[in-house]
Parts: sequence; structure tokens; C-alpha cells
Amino acid sequence: MTQMPQVRGTLTAHRPLDELTWLRVGGPADWLFQPADLEDLCAFLAALPTEVPVFPMGVGSNLIVRDGGVRGVVIRLGRGFNAIAVEGTRVTAGAAALDAHVARRAAAAGVDLSFLRTIPGAIGGAVRMNAGCYGRYVADHLVAARAVTRQGAVVSLTPAELEFGYRHSELPAGWVIIEAIFEGPTGDPDTLEALMEAQLATRDATQPTKERSAGSTFRNPSGFSSTGQANDHHDLKAWKLIDQAGLRGARHGGAQMSKKHSNFMINTGTASAADLEALGEEVRKRVFQNTGIQLEWEIMRVGETAPEK
Repeated sequence: MTQMPQVRGTLTAHRPLDELTWLRVGGPADWLFQPADLEDLCAFLAALPTEVPVFPMGVGSNLIVRDGGVRGVVIRLGRGFNAIAVEGTRVTAGAAALDAHVARRAAAAGVDLSFLRTIPGAIGGAVRMNAGCYGRYVADHLVAARAVTRQGAVVSLTPAELEFGYRHSELPAGWVIIEAIFEGPTGDPDTLEALMEAQLATRDATQPTKERSAGSTFRNPSGFSSTGQANDHHDLKAWKLIDQAGLRGARHGGAQMSKKHSNFMINTGTASAADLEALGEEVRKRVFQNTGIQLEWEIMRVGETAPEK
């Protein structure tokens, strides 16, 4: 087994990851590293053999860990990486700060980052996936992000360097986002708080927020088919395509497309990661057969499938 660097944080071998994801599925990581602070993280990455894969993991809100687990090191940031500070119209947030907490702290200071309020997860993942809601995205407000490279160096990244796209950025593999700086318009704190409460009420009325889910399963389609030809479906939502294919409430083992919102996949209590992924692939296949549109996963899937018994 590869010799691991000495750390001041917590380094755990064969750490099960199912309890760290919202869907509650998945096998173990070879190693789970929870750094004590930035210096600990940098030193660890600098000393870690280059052949060992690194996967930064947030709060597991938009993630399926496959049943065979994750090879290499999973890095999960916690205390020491969740500070939030507001100066004028700029908000600096650690990667482990929850999106909802950042939105509320900003609103209390009269800065409108309200779009973050209903996005599940933490800031690191929001930057990595260019998270968005209500027509606003991280890319619209990000001033800069700081990250630690696979070699342990701290770098600052501009939005242009991150090359944001829809639910996507070009962050190099193994780099760990540690902080983001946002710029937001000003707003009245009470008005912003009322707006966010209304958004939460709408979310709870339309999405299965009490179930084990991972947010939207598939990205909304672009204006192009899977063959690259322009189509007339750019205004369609993934849930509409799933409904048209008759898949609202569809099941595979313990996995189900929610009856409340058909683009939300839920673990009814007994699902494996294989159940969830198989259901997702069946939905993609059926939607493509029905419309010619290839849905793309929004949920990240990582790790290896479990060996057949």
C-alpha cells in the first residue's frame, strides 16, 4: 500500500462514503482526508505520490458514489474552510460554507446573492459546477476563486480561467477549491430575506425536499441534439421530457424518479448506487427514443462498480 504523508488533520483508510452523500449510497474511499487547515492541505498534496488520484468532495449533495468505492484519496473540507466575510458588495466564502448560509449572510449585509439560497451543497461544489437558479449562476457573480493544485500550490483563478459553461467549469483534476469571492448587487435585507423565504416555499411545494435525493438528475437540454444538429427543444426542461416518456415515478430496485418532480431521483430506502445509475441510464435511453434528445447527467458519478457476487 502507498505510504501516506503525515498529517495534522484526519486521514482514514477504507472510509465508507455512503453516509457522507445525500443519496446514502456508495462504497469506501481508499483514504478520506479531512485537513486541519490550509497548510495541512498544501503539505499533504505536495507530499502525496503523483500516481495517487485525488477527488475533492463537498457535502455530497449532487453525487453518486458507486458501490465499489473510490480509489485514491477523497478530500473533504470542514472547519477552517467555512468562513464567510462581507466587505461592501463583495462576499468571501470558504469552500465548505453552505450555499444557503452564504446567501443569508450576504442578504443580512444588503448584498443580493439570493440565488444561492435554494441550491443544495457548499461553495466549492457550486463553483466547480457553476451552480445556478432563477436565471443566475456562479459565473455571473464570481470575482475569483482560490484553489490548491495537485502539487500543493495555492493559486487564484479568474472566471475566464475556469472557463465556465452550463453546469460546468474546467477545474483541473485533483485541484481543491478552498475559497471564492463574489460580487453582488445591493438590496434591502428584509426584502431579500422575504424573497428567499418565498423561493424556499416554492421549492418545497414542487420538489421532494424531504426525500433522499441529489437535486436535479439531468441538465436541461441545450438547443442541440445529440448529433449536434440544432433543434427546437432548447426551451424544454428535462422534467418535461421525462414526463413525455412516461417515466414520472419510474423505478429500478430501490431507486425512483420522484412523482413530485420527475427530474429528481430518490432513494426510497433500499437503493444501491447501481440501482440509481441504472434507472438514470434507462431514463436517458427512453427519452432519446422518444425525442432524439440525449439527456446529460447533472449528478456526478464517481468510483467503481462493485464486483458481481
